[in-house]
Parts: sequence; structure tokens; C-alpha cells
Amino acid sequence: MIQKTYYKTKDYCKVKFSLDHEAANSVEIFGLNNDWQNSIVLKRKKDGTFSTEVNLPRDTRHEFKYLVDEAHWVNEPDADQEVPNPFGGNNSVITL
Repeated sequence: MIQKTYYKTKDYCKVKFSLDHEAANSVEIFGLNNDWQNSIVLKRKKDGTFSTEVNLPRDTRHEFKYLVDEAHWVNEPDADQEVPNPFGGNNSVITL
């Protein structure tokens, strides 16, 4: 799930990423701000979901994917759209 919070006086948007993947041990996001080398680690909550909040620039578009347990790439079901990637799959897209 993605929740966007826009601020009238700020040039960024606070975005909350949540993924319900109870069987997982770890979840990371790759690709935000076009950074596919460094991940953002989601924290496990008591209910078993993983989440994090990130400030992203307004009027931008970001391709990203979740990496679950350092082995499985997963797309965001609530993403604004999906686009093909060079590896034969799709990336999730968020537009701010």
C-alpha cells in the first residue's frame, strides 16, 4: 500500500510504503530516486506488515521494486502504474 501526504509549503511529499508479507524475514525497496544500488529497509510491525516513510521530491516519477528476503522481487499492487524493465519483468511506478 502507498500513502502520499502532500504539504502546501514543502517541495516534497511524504510517502508511506507498506507491504503485507507476513512470511517474509526482510523487505527492502530499490530504485527510489533512481538508486538501484542502495536499498531502503522496511521495518516489521507487530501485525506482520513491513513499512517505511520516505520524503520524495514533488513533481517526480520513481520506478521501484521490493526485494523480499534478499531473493524475490515483488511489485507494489497499489502502484500508480507498472512499466517494463530491461530484465523482462515490470517495475512499479509512483508519480508525485
